[in-house]
Amino acid sequence: MAHSGINILFAGNNFGRLMAGLWNSIWIAAVSLVIGLIVGTIFGVLRTSNSKILRLILRLYLEFFRIVPTVVLLYLVYYILPELFHINWSASWMAVLAFAMWVAAEFSDIVRGALQSVPESQREAGLALGLSKVQLFRYVLIPQAFKLELPAMINLATRVIKTTSLLLIISVMEVINVGQQIIEANNQQYPTGVFWVYGFIFILYFVLDYPLSAWAKSITNKQK
Repeated sequence: MAHSGINILFAGNNFGRLMAGLWNSIWIAAVSLVIGLIVGTIFGVLRTSNSKILRLILRLYLEFFRIVPTVVLLYLVYYILPELFHINWSASWMAVLAFAMWVAAEFSDIVRGALQSVPESQREAGLALGLSKVQLFRYVLIPQAFKLELPAMINLATRVIKTTSLLLIISVMEVINVGQQIIEANNQQYPTGVFWVYGFIFILYFVLDYPLSAWAKSITNKQK
């Protein structure tokens, strides 16, 4: 058992490195979600405005992020933006920028749909009470839309967490990148280590995503 494959997880500081890589994935996903959800809420509200030009611009913004693969988006943000705008950020923060823009685009459509699903009677009641447009959104429409959009928002969060696995292409030391380095460095001593490392990473992602997925499903069932 001295060279059992599972030992690769605990050889040296491998376990600590994997946990540090997982933390990188988590904080990048979390910060991206916070920024993206805030911006996406604003964009979603604006997509319900009467301005056709504004709605068209935001619609094109959404379609861009739906059409462009995430891998291409990461390359654009990491390699092209620094050249064009002289941005000197670390790879991790460039990843946050890319993911936040993606989340904002996706969430804007979720917010738009949720706002349009609020019964018209609620809007009319708010206006009858003398609420301004800003107050109407703040106190009536957005709180009610939030309940409708929550399952989709949670599912979007699970997608962001899973997609952090692509960050290895821009050299972010997330858990997949760390796992590959551990496998390559210990391939001779632990030939079957690849199964244990990737198996462990699978468990980590499952532990992060499954509770969120179950929560979204539970909320959806309660809303039916």
